[in-house]
Amino acid sequence: MLEVQGLRKMYGKNLAVDQVSFFVPDGRVGILLGPNGAGKSTIIKSIAGLLRYEGMIRIQGIPSRELEAKRIFGYVPEIPSMFEALSVREHIQYIRMAYKSPVTDQEVESLLDRFEMTDKADKLGNELSKGMMQKVSILCALAVKPQVILFDEPMVGLDPQAIRELKEVILELRSQGVTVLISTHMLEMVEELWDVMFVMEKGHIKASFRKEDAGDRDLDDLFFEVTGGEKR
Repeated sequence: MLEVQGLRKMYGKNLAVDQVSFFVPDGRVGILLGPNGAGKSTIIKSIAGLLRYEGMIRIQGIPSRELEAKRIFGYVPEIPSMFEALSVREHIQYIRMAYKSPVTDQEVESLLDRFEMTDKADKLGNELSKGMMQKVSILCALAVKPQVILFDEPMVGLDPQAIRELKEVILELRSQGVTVLISTHMLEMVEELWDVMFVMEKGHIKASFRKEDAGDRDLDDLFFEVTGGEKR
């Protein structure tokens, strides 16, 4: 589970996120929806421990700053970065060792195959395209065997096959009881994935919805109902 309470983040004199609170249970997919600049990435980076913040974040009931919490979650950043002199396979192995991951060599090969990276496994970080780097970020996050996993605009830069594969992986994670949080502004990409949605605007959560309470309204309907925009 993932719990955020009273999260507040300032960049200098600018308030990026103000008193944000939400909860995503085990085996559920939470979606942070909102336009660029709404504060979604700030929340994700705060959970991942990349920013200082005010408030409380708990991962499986453990304060997120504690090492025990960091060992049980994976993170896919919006902008992937890699070590230039490490191969794809070495990146994954590095993460497995750092997290003392139970993921086996066979599982790694299966992941490489699913994301069509088997023939790229020995390429170095500085030889990869943006889309390939995004795939490696996803593979490294999955190699942790996380109980909570965070995705920040994960489908940007991916080809259609990789997007389909990632969606299937997310549904599999949910069925395994993993907590998933996805930050995005691309409603159509998460329509079939979400269980709970948080609509953000100007650093606040304006509304939240559970899929079972949405009735026949789809994600677009709910989002534009809150933001006042028009569905295309």
